[in-house]
Order: sequence, then C-alpha cells, then structure tokens
Amino acid sequence: MSEPAAAETPRLEPVGARGVPWVVAFVGLVVCTNVANSVFASWVTGHPLGLLALSSRNRYMAFTAIDSGIAWWQWAGVGVVRLGVAAIVCHMLGRLYGDAALKWFWKFMGMSESGVRQFERQFDSAEVALVPLFVGSNLVFVLTGAARSSWRKLVPLFLIGAAARFALIWWLANAFESQLRRVVDFLTRYQWPIIGISVAVVVLANVRNFRRGR
Repeated sequence: MSEPAAAETPRLEPVGARGVPWVVAFVGLVVCTNVANSVFASWVTGHPLGLLALSSRNRYMAFTAIDSGIAWWQWAGVGVVRLGVAAIVCHMLGRLYGDAALKWFWKFMGMSESGVRQFERQFDSAEVALVPLFVGSNLVFVLTGAARSSWRKLVPLFLIGAAARFALIWWLANAFESQLRRVVDFLTRYQWPIIGISVAVVVLANVRNFRRGR
C-alpha cells in the first residue's frame, strides 16, 4: 500500500525575467522591515525619517509623530511613499504570479488556507472598502494584483486609506503624547539591550517563518 503523498509546498511559479525584479524588491522590503524592527529603539529619536523609510508600521508612525523634530508633512510624506512602494511591489507580485503568490503569502505568514479563501471571497465583494481599510496590508495588494484591479481605481483608494490612517495616528499620538513620550524615553534609555533583544526576536521569527513556509 503506497504512502499518502506529502502536501505540496506553495511556490512562486516562474514567469520569466519580468518577475525577478519584483521578487527582489519584495525581499528588499522584508529586509528593511527586519532592520527597522532591530534598530527602532535608537532610530525612533535619532533617525525618525530613516526609521519610517525602513518601515511605516503603526507603532513607528506613532512614536515618530511626537517629539521627533520633523514636520508633519515630512512624516506623512515618507510614510505614504513607503506604503506606496510596498503596495506597488505586492500588487505586481499578485498580477504576475496570481494564485501561487497568494498561496506563498498565506503559508509564509502562517494563515490557514480556509481563512485566506474567506478573505478572498470578501475581497471580491468589498474591494472598495477593504483597500482603504487595510492600506498597509501586503496581502490585500497581492489580492488586487491577482484580481487585476485597475490602477485608476487603486490609486485613489490607496490615497484615501493612507490619509485616513495617518490622520488617525497623528491625532491619537498627540492625544496620548505623555504615554508615548514615556515609552520613547524608556526606549532611549535602554536602547542597546532592546536592540539586542530585537535582533534575537527578528532572527528567531524569520527562522520560524521560513521553516513553516519551506
């Protein structure tokens, strides 16, 4: 009696040389995010725009919105560019690799296939709401690429979502400035131990993700 076949590992199917730059760009974005996760304790006050250029996650946007010495338009501009680059890269991966890219994303991020399929069904019927709401989600923009959504529709949805997201973060950061300032002061005081711990966490998390997505 033959043994059951092993589950097939999701792979990005080759689409020729045109897919290589986008895969390289995505890997570069992942590296930038990991660097940001490692050095944020020292860069949040020393190099706030550099931190946002590496990663525009909500916590970094909030930390750099207070007492960072940068104007709001610089803060928002760098954040929009960083989000926009990620959106374009992920959209092109979805457009070029289709379902293979989606399978790779859910496998690498540890999402269940049923959960992703449900998200895909919701996306088909609610793209206009989901793109602005999840403007920072790589998976959402891979879905837009797989669905071959038009740039004419995506660009205004992206800008609306980014504007709303940054306005909310800016308001919350200033509303809770004293609490955030205490966190920033703690990060500054203990930045080197935090950086060491952050590097270890980043390495362990990526080893786990790659083993899970092997």
